[in-house]
Amino acid sequence: MSEAPAAPRPASADRAHPADLDLLVAPPRARTGWKVLPARVVAMCAVELQKLRHDRTELYTRAVQPALWLLIFGETFTRIRAIPTGGIPYIDYLAPGIIAQSAMFIAIFYGIMIIWERDAGILTKLLVTPTPRAALITGKAFAAGVKALIQAVVVVLIAALLGVAMTWNPLRLLGVAVAVVLGSAFFSCLSMTIAGIVLTRDRLMGIGQAITMPLFFGSNALYPVSVMPGWLQAVSKGNPLSYQVDALRGLLLGTPSHLPLDFAVLLVAAALGITSASSLLGRLAR
Repeated sequence: MSEAPAAPRPASADRAHPADLDLLVAPPRARTGWKVLPARVVAMCAVELQKLRHDRTELYTRAVQPALWLLIFGETFTRIRAIPTGGIPYIDYLAPGIIAQSAMFIAIFYGIMIIWERDAGILTKLLVTPTPRAALITGKAFAAGVKALIQAVVVVLIAALLGVAMTWNPLRLLGVAVAVVLGSAFFSCLSMTIAGIVLTRDRLMGIGQAITMPLFFGSNALYPVSVMPGWLQAVSKGNPLSYQVDALRGLLLGTPSHLPLDFAVLLVAAALGITSASSLLGRLAR
């Protein structure tokens, strides 16, 4: 008796496309290059927000210094009228400068974090991923901008409680946020560049403390450029903090400013900072 004929193979198996089978055994290609930049920036910003959510102590303690500047320095010089401010109260004139100062003080020590990541072995793991170094630095820079932006909101609220006359126009406030983030991105990249040169936290702390006050006093945060001596005016014109303060003052108070120039300088400074920090990132991981 002859054997029963074999059951026919399913038609779908005969027509299976090799490409479909490849998708079952091989993962999709990882995104490389600049395609990962938005995801990296969002991830870094989310990490910073998570830190602030779990520990708000830093937010409260950092609010003390700007409050003292506005309460003591601002109120005193408003009474004595020693600094020409174009007819506006000095405390109003000072508030945008204190916002920029607070953001800079947060960002200028951001390199300590990347040195800590190097010492903990985290940086080495990040560098072996397909993420470009520039994308990694950009993510950290804008994460610093998120922290500075939260600090700026605190300073704005303190200034409003002290009676500072500021605009609440949503478009102008959006411009304020952009100026704060770009300025913080530059100063955090400056800090990470220094970290890539000195390689240790102690040296970075010393250099950071040495440059913060000259950057602050060598800007228009406390007084107009017109009252500075000639050499300090030249320093102020090369100081990105001056352009950030000018933009904040023009947006918040409506004083005469040069917004296109201010934002152009901040954008170029942030781009140069990202390029510089990215080129030295590999030196930290050695």
